[in-house]
Amino acid sequence: MSRQMVRPGGRSARIQASVHAAVRELASELGRDALTVPLVAQRAGVTPSTIYRRWGDLQELLSDVAVERLRPDTEPEDRGTLSSDLTAWAEQFLDDMTAPTGRAYIRDALLGDPDGGNAGRCSDYAAAQIDVILTRAAERGEHTPGTETVMDHVVAPLMYRILFRPDGLDASYARRLVAGVLGPDRR
Repeated sequence: MSRQMVRPGGRSARIQASVHAAVRELASELGRDALTVPLVAQRAGVTPSTIYRRWGDLQELLSDVAVERLRPDTEPEDRGTLSSDLTAWAEQFLDDMTAPTGRAYIRDALLGDPDGGNAGRCSDYAAAQIDVILTRAAERGEHTPGTETVMDHVVAPLMYRILFRPDGLDASYARRLVAGVLGPDRR
């Protein structure tokens, strides 16, 4: 996590936006391994000391950028039932996180964050998405498990497999996890 809190708007937000954009552009152009703080600073139009003061080092900067990139930019799709909504979300989550860019973002988010704050932010993103799905289902009158139950029985096993046992991981695994948390009467 960045060393100082970013206030909405203002110079701090502009610096963050320009530095994040520089990281994304340079990583795309040159590859992630070619990035250096001076190179990012030059592209962003700031001094290297600005980056060091705000992020500490390159890995913390990459971690901050990764967490932002892992934040969903839309609400989960509403397909009309809890089962179909949660299944579609889990399949999309798996697809996004197993893509090469998703894996790189996960790695960067975790590596630059020894205190675990970024992992918590990423977990909060998933929980917020699940909350939307469960709230919609409850409003339709469907019986829903709790958010933490879905996190424990769908998100946690998906992340474990993505990080440590990716072989053979596919959408059918995500579907089985969702079916398991919803129970046999709603598969």
